[in-house]
Amino acid sequence: MLQRDQKILKQFYNCQILRDHKILIEDLWVRNGKIVDPEKIFYDEKIKPDIKIDCNGALISPGYIDLQINGGFGIDFTHNVDNVQHGIDKVATKLIEFGVTSFCPTLVTSPKETYHKVLPNIKKRSGGKQGAAILGVHLEGPFISPSKKGAHPENYIRKFENGFQSLIDMYGTLDNVCLLTLAPELPNAQIVIAELCKKNIKVSLGHSVGNLHEGEDAVKSGASFITHLFNAMLPFHHRDPGLVGLLTSDQIPNGRTIHYGIIADGIHTHPAALRIAHRTHPEGLVLVTDAISALGLEEGVHQLGQYKIEMRMGRAYIVGTDTLCGSTAEMLKCVRHFKEATGCSIVEALEAATLHPARTLGIEKVKGVLNYGADADFVMLDKNLQLLSTWISGECVYNTICDVKNCQ
Repeated sequence: MLQRDQKILKQFYNCQILRDHKILIEDLWVRNGKIVDPEKIFYDEKIKPDIKIDCNGALISPGYIDLQINGGFGIDFTHNVDNVQHGIDKVATKLIEFGVTSFCPTLVTSPKETYHKVLPNIKKRSGGKQGAAILGVHLEGPFISPSKKGAHPENYIRKFENGFQSLIDMYGTLDNVCLLTLAPELPNAQIVIAELCKKNIKVSLGHSVGNLHEGEDAVKSGASFITHLFNAMLPFHHRDPGLVGLLTSDQIPNGRTIHYGIIADGIHTHPAALRIAHRTHPEGLVLVTDAISALGLEEGVHQLGQYKIEMRMGRAYIVGTDTLCGSTAEMLKCVRHFKEATGCSIVEALEAATLHPARTLGIEKVKGVLNYGADADFVMLDKNLQLLSTWISGECVYNTICDVKNCQ
């Protein structure tokens, strides 16, 4: 039955589509979990759709991709060592309610025992009704600067004392990893970066006191991303702009684009900083949530691991204080806030959460686009970019206005 269903041809009509950097008024055709070319249907196969779906004027965008998310809904990926699969499944299932169809579970600085327990159990997998796809793990630490550790525990921060072997000793396996954040100023960093790139693991620069020259050397060795721009790095200085200067560096190899994550939650990055980044290097901007386990929790006090946090007005505070304890952003709000803060177009806002993260990982032929042959992972949005429904492989996995079974 499943095999037969996959061959069903669906036509989505009365909609707008984000494709090729434009919003087009045309239909979307899906079969076997992929987006198909209607011309071949009309002229070669000469068949009609099995199912026609009226989108009621909705905007269809590729599904959102989150490259940096530490957990959510009470689950912390790093510390959930005893039931890793349950935690991953829970977050993957809930993320589709926020338009996310693919994500990178992120692990922060930890002892090697934690990595050895957790990493083998977070495998890359396709998305579906069971939740968003897992593109691979994002390792954020422990090879970072103690001076820019942020919330990372300093006693677990390490150096590349044995070059690339230090990574193997620390992580145990890199099979499930797609992105790794490190500080480029650490000794042996350039050797490590080059080796990671050979293994098709993307390298990001962050939690760093590195200067611009060190950042440029890292890029020449293969680094291609910057972790949460402006946060946990040296502030911009006119004589040495630090890693921020990579956005306008003239030392970037030809044909290379430096992408950078930015948290547009209205808290971590000032609207003026968002505007500076966007106007300086818009094609590299990638929206990330950097959300913690408090994402999606109701108002009130919650026990998260060894900490008690209080959710007040959608923000997570350490109980009894006004100290924020991390991001509770969700991608839908980040996209809307980014558009409002920067005054960018709808296309730019959506591509920052779809096309750009896909390009960061080198998967833009199948994810983050609505081109022919790409995975049929998409969201339907209203004119205010509010979510109407989420679709993975051409199947409705979440709908805000009707039962999923009635939306096929």
